[in-house]
Amino acid sequence: MRAWIDGALLDDPTAPAVSVIDHGLTVGDGVFEAIKVVDGQPFALGLHLARLARSADGLGLGEVDEAHLRAGIAAVLDGQDLELGRIRITLTGGPAPLGSGRGDHPMTVVVVAAPMGSGEPTTSVVTVPWPRNERGALAGLKTTSYAENVVALAEAKRQGATEAVFANLAGHLCEGTGSNVFYVVDGELRTPTLASGCLAGVTRRLLLDWYGGIEVDEPIAVAEAADEVFLVSTTRDVQPVVRWGERVLDVGPVTLGAAAAWREREPELLGQ
Repeated sequence: MRAWIDGALLDDPTAPAVSVIDHGLTVGDGVFEAIKVVDGQPFALGLHLARLARSADGLGLGEVDEAHLRAGIAAVLDGQDLELGRIRITLTGGPAPLGSGRGDHPMTVVVVAAPMGSGEPTTSVVTVPWPRNERGALAGLKTTSYAENVVALAEAKRQGATEAVFANLAGHLCEGTGSNVFYVVDGELRTPTLASGCLAGVTRRLLLDWYGGIEVDEPIAVAEAADEVFLVSTTRDVQPVVRWGERVLDVGPVTLGAAAAWREREPELLGQ
């Protein structure tokens, strides 16, 4: 692992480096991106940086200095031979008084690179009872306020699953704790619209462009009864769901086609 904070590469990436009054630590006032690294090259970097800027703007953190971030990314990748890894960029509100109000310090900028395992070939999910608020101030933003996801994922693991899936306040399918959900009904590939409150996933967008599918908001029960289901994310790529709750699913032709399309097109965005 290598870590770069506010322009400096750390000698010890695990050493304390952020103020105890940093707003990201005290109240979760921050945004982040996770970017896959393949053969030393970040995947879809431009798309991830654009989303990071949108999240920072939505949270009111201010303008993101892309050149500064790219310097940090170059610093943590320099000299590393990451066959498969992950970059994590975190921006916070910086040091601030205790409480919800921000201080007048510039934002804290953290870039970390570390190896990453290839992950499991399939996954299992459960629906959790806590809805996403598609009308909330943080809807669609990739913020560091992940406590809701922590609780949901713990519940999924308690039920023997590896991912939790949320409905929204309307009762429509929304997303997983760290994934977008695709499902197949009568041969048609579907995924929720961004109006559902789900994150505008980079993998989600690229798969729609490269493989197709429709965006639709409908009751989560439709997805729970689907013929095929798969999850997508930066660290999962296309990951088939083989169990939703107590229901066992097959890895069908649409899922296999999506995975093949992803493998074929992914090299186009390495280093981009």
